[in-house]
Parts: sequence; structure tokens; C-alpha cells
Amino acid sequence: MAWSAPFTAVANTVFTAAQFNQYVRDNLNETAPAKATASGGYFVATGVNAIAERIADGSTDLNTGTTTSTTYADLDSPAAPGPSVTVTTGTMALVVVHGQFENSGVDSARMAYDVSGATTIAGADNRGVGVFGVAGVNTTTGTAVLHFGGVSLTPGSNTFTAKYRVSGGTGTFASRRIAVLPL
Repeated sequence: MAWSAPFTAVANTVFTAAQFNQYVRDNLNETAPAKATASGGYFVATGVNAIAERIADGSTDLNTGTTTSTTYADLDSPAAPGPSVTVTTGTMALVVVHGQFENSGVDSARMAYDVSGATTIAGADNRGVGVFGVAGVNTTTGTAVLHFGGVSLTPGSNTFTAKYRVSGGTGTFASRRIAVLPL
């Protein structure tokens, strides 16, 4: 269904059932209360006179893992990917990553994320967080990234999966979190 611009009433003109259904009933069915399906949902504009409900989601992995990979990849130990979140997005989303990082040497330890599904985007330093030159020191850090413009998403079901890398040495990652607020 689509929202219709209401007509202008004219004196002494019959207001028909079809007009009521189109301009009152159908338009009320296009409002946020009518479209709400879940507690905690919020609405974004998807076009002129059009809205869609979005549901934010997040995931946490409290296990400690390590990697020696110098390109973004899953952790070596534990061998499970993530954490990850699958949400329905428009062309934008706010992504938050957080964790505790350390490196065995003076090199960096970084966490970013891949996007798969309707969109394919590889993990990159400018969409993540890292610590540098903190040999043996566990540092808690996090960041938020807004996808828009040149890094926009393809609307649909998108999965955001945490990935990790180091510039050298062994990176250790704990209390890893990712949250996505689709827009």
C-alpha cells in the first residue's frame, strides 16, 4: 500500500466509501503505529511519504581469541567467526564495535567488520578500531561508524561480522561486541 495525498473536500459533495477507504483508512495504515511489529523498533523514511520499521541488534562474544593475520580475518582461536548481526537495512546503518585488545609486541591489534548479504564490503581500518604499541597491555576500546554516501549499503538483509588483524606479533581479543542500528 502507499500513502495518498488527501483530497480537498468540496461543500455539498458526497464523501464516498471508496474515498474514505483511500484517504483515511489506507493512510492511517501507513503510519508508524500501524506498521509497528516489535517493541523497540523505530522508523526511518524510505522515500517520499514512505516509512519502514527498523530493528537494532547486537551480539557479544566474551571468549578470548587470537590471530597473527595481517589482513582482516576470523580469529585463529577460537575458530568461530564473529560476533555477527543480521539486520534489514536501508542504504545507511550505524555500526558500533567494541572490545579488549592487546598485542604480544609493539605492533597494532585491530577489529573491524565485513558486510555480506545484500551488500559486500570487506573489513577496513577506517571502519574499525585498533590499539598500537601496547605490548602486553590489554586496552579496552570501541568506535562507531556511519555507513552513508561512498560507503552506502544495498537495502535488504545485511550481515555484519567482526574481523581482526595485526600489523605483526600476536593479537589477543576479548569481550568483543558489535551492534548495528539500521537506518
